[in-house]
Amino acid sequence: MSTQVETMSVQDVANKLVELSREGKLIEAIHELYDDNVVSIEPEGSPMQRTEGKEAVLNANERWFSSVEEIHDSSISEPVVGGNFFACSMKFDVTYKEQGRNIMDELAVYEVKNGKIVSSEFFYTI
Repeated sequence: MSTQVETMSVQDVANKLVELSREGKLIEAIHELYDDNVVSIEPEGSPMQRTEGKEAVLNANERWFSSVEEIHDSSISEPVVGGNFFACSMKFDVTYKEQGRNIMDELAVYEVKNGKIVSSEFFYTI
């Protein structure tokens, strides 16, 4: 008798990412939901314009968190799912150690294959 592992649907992955993000558990979300070969894309000119691989994405997020002095507020919308993709709007009110306070408003689009996030792209004004 073979055991088949049930993969999460796109909606399940989207809901779990939103849940963990709202709990402040983004690093846990990456460990749990991202594919090992994930590609993350940010706007041209951003310090993390293209990041490839789960470890690199984890390192990029850790660098971002280490640049933050204080997170005053953050929010993430409910996900909108279409096919293998889902999108969320995110807003962060952050004071950076080097740059001061900034409000970042962005749209994140994720692609899911076999129950894992294989790509993420973030749209915001630099």
